[in-house]
Amino acid sequence: MKIEGAVALVTGGASGLGEATVRRLVADGAKAVIVDMNEERGEAVAKELGDGVVFQKTDVSDEAQVQAAVDAAKKLGDLRVAVNCAGVGWAARTLKRDGTPHDFDLFKKVISVNLVGTFNVIRLAASAMSQNEPLEGERGVIVNTASIAAFDGQIGQAAYAASKGGVVGLTLPVARDLSKAQIRVCTIAPGTFDTPMLAGLPEEVRQALAAGIPNPARLGDPKEYAALAKHIVENGYLNAEVIRLDGALRMPPK
Repeated sequence: MKIEGAVALVTGGASGLGEATVRRLVADGAKAVIVDMNEERGEAVAKELGDGVVFQKTDVSDEAQVQAAVDAAKKLGDLRVAVNCAGVGWAARTLKRDGTPHDFDLFKKVISVNLVGTFNVIRLAASAMSQNEPLEGERGVIVNTASIAAFDGQIGQAAYAASKGGVVGLTLPVARDLSKAQIRVCTIAPGTFDTPMLAGLPEEVRQALAAGIPNPARLGDPKEYAALAKHIVENGYLNAEVIRLDGALRMPPK
């Protein structure tokens, strides 16, 4: 899929992996809709990047709000790229030490945003993409974000790992579903990246996290995620694949 001239919708696009992806795609000639709940940051990034970039405040688990974001993308041109980076994560054990069970609403919230929200964007973006005229045999590309927690979930990550495992699990069947529409679907499973989620940690904790990564022994740079997302979009033979991006990290139990 040629990036130049395409319209991309990026969830979680106001910060972290999503913001880096927006910047990469726009630098390569795409127009973009930044989808995020952080209105102040989203508007600031859109203003900085200029014409052809708009912000749409959106809860990805809400059907009407995501449809509005897709409609905003269609106003810019043909929606051909969707990247799902929106996500939340809270640490909680299935049972606390005193036997108190995991907060049920918290579990449902993580699943709602990370898994249900991802599929909500997939289905509505794919519907819009299916109306495009094919370009070199493609109508669109969808890139999802899982996590290595889908494979190596740690203590306290039941909700997060389940949500990201669901994203991994839907990759192949959705790619098969969308094959006749000439829409490709891939998923990136990042390791430990230097995003706003980690920015608030003490420096010694950040250094300890980096030291646990085999090679390179550092936190991932969001630009590296964006570079892989770009490659997936441009490589027409990549489909239904889940790609770990983690410096060979395999997370221990805790």
